[in-house]
Amino acid sequence: MPSLMILIPLFGVIILNLLFAGNVRMRRWAFLFALAVFVLQIVVAVFHHPFLWKNSLDRIDSFFGVSFFVDHLSFIMFICIGMVSITSLFVARYTMAEESGRFKFTNLLILASLGMSGIIMVKDIFSLYVFMEITAVSSFLLIAYPKSLESLEGSFKYLILSAVATVLMLSSIGLLLLVSGSTSFSAIAAGIGASRNSSLVILAVGLFICGLFIKGGLVPFHGWLPDAYMAAPAPASILLAGIVTKAAGIYTLIRIVTSLFPYDQAVNSILMFIGTISIFVGAIAAIGQDNFKRMLAYSSISQIGYIILGLGAGTGLGIAGAVFHLFNHSVFKSLLFVNSAVVEKETGTCNMNKMGGISQRMPVTGTTSVIAFLSTCGIPPLSGFWSKLIIVIALWQAGQYTYAALAVIASVITLAYFLSMQRRVFFGKLKVGLENIKDADKGVIGVSIILAAIIAGVGVFFPFVYTTLISPVKEILIR
Repeated sequence: MPSLMILIPLFGVIILNLLFAGNVRMRRWAFLFALAVFVLQIVVAVFHHPFLWKNSLDRIDSFFGVSFFVDHLSFIMFICIGMVSITSLFVARYTMAEESGRFKFTNLLILASLGMSGIIMVKDIFSLYVFMEITAVSSFLLIAYPKSLESLEGSFKYLILSAVATVLMLSSIGLLLLVSGSTSFSAIAAGIGASRNSSLVILAVGLFICGLFIKGGLVPFHGWLPDAYMAAPAPASILLAGIVTKAAGIYTLIRIVTSLFPYDQAVNSILMFIGTISIFVGAIAAIGQDNFKRMLAYSSISQIGYIILGLGAGTGLGIAGAVFHLFNHSVFKSLLFVNSAVVEKETGTCNMNKMGGISQRMPVTGTTSVIAFLSTCGIPPLSGFWSKLIIVIALWQAGQYTYAALAVIASVITLAYFLSMQRRVFFGKLKVGLENIKDADKGVIGVSIILAAIIAGVGVFFPFVYTTLISPVKEILIR
C-alpha cells in the first residue's frame, strides 16, 4: 500500500518522541527506525519494479481522502530518496557527537523523507503543495540546526524564497481550480486541454513553473541555494543536494509539465533556455570558489540545468535522459558531499586553499572523489557520461543543435573546476598540520564505496540499466 510510505514514518516519529525522547539509551532506536524506513523505500521500489513483476500496473491507494499513485517514475524516486537518506543518516552519526543532537536530526530527516514520499505519490495538485511544504519546513530546520549565524542566514534565505514560491504556486492552484473545478491531476489536464490558449491558463502555468524553478534552485532563482548548502550541517547538505531540490523542484516539474501543462514548443523553449543558463552560470561560478561545499553547490545548479535541458527537448528520449541524470546526480553529488563532510571533519575547514595532498592520508575519500567528479563531467564509462549523452542525442534529434553543442562545451568547464578542486584538496604535497588526519569510520566509508560502485556499475551495465530502469519512463510520461 503506497499510503504506508506516509503512515509508517509519521506514526514512527510520534512514537519515538513519546516514548524515547527522554531516554538517552532508547534514542538510539531512532537511528535503526530511520534506517528501516529508508531501506523500506528502496525495497518497495525494487520489488515492485515492472522488470520483476511483468504484469504490475500503476498502483493507486488512498488515505484520509488523499489519493496516492505509484508508477515507474515514482519507483526511481523512491530509490533516490532511500539511498540519499541512508547516506545522510550515516554521515549524521559520524559528524554529530551528541546523542540528543542525532536524535533530533533523525526526526527531521524522517519528516523530510515523509514529505518527499508524498510529493512523488499524490494525484492532486493541492496535496502536492502540502507535501512540498512539509519537506520545505523540515529543510529549514535542518539547515538552521547548528544555530550559527551562517546556518540561520542560509535557512532564512531559503525560507523567504520558498515563501515566494508558495505564493506563486497557491495563486496558480487557485486559477487552475477556476479553470477545471477540481485540484486532481486528471481534472486539471482536462480543463487545460479545453482552454489551452486562455490567458488564465497561461498565467497559471507560468506561476507554477516559476515556483518550481525557485524550489529547484534554477537560475535566476538560485540565490538561496549556495548559502543553504554551505551553511547547513554536513548531513543536511547531502540531503538537500542529493534529493530535496530534486523531489520538491525538479521531479515535480517533470511530472507537472508532462502530465498537466501544455507541453508545446513555447514551454520547451523556456525550459531549454533556463536549463542552459543554469548550466553555464553554475559552472562558471563554481570555478571561482574556494569553499569546498560552496563549489559543490554551484555545481549542483549546473547539473540540474542538464536535467531541465533534457526535459525541454520535448521527446521521450529527452525525458528519459532527464530522469536518468536526476538519478545519477543524486548518486554522485551525494558522494561528493559525503567526501566534503569527511574532509571538513578531519581538517576543520572547507577552505580548499588550506588543504592539499590529503589523499595520502584519506585514500578512500580521495579515490571515490575522483570517481564522482569524473562521472559529473561525463567521462566514459561512468554513469554521468550516459545520461549526458542521451540528453545531447535527444537535443540533436529534436533539431536543437546549438543547445546540444552548448551542453558538450559546458562539460569541459565542469572538468576544469573539478580538476582544480582535486588538485587543491587531494593531490600534491600534504599540507603542514594535516599529518594526523584519517579516513572516516567504517559506516561512512562503506556508504562512500557503495555510492562509487553504483556510479561505476550503472556505467558499465548501462544497456541493462537503461532498458529496465530508465526507458519505461517514456511510456508512462508521454501519454
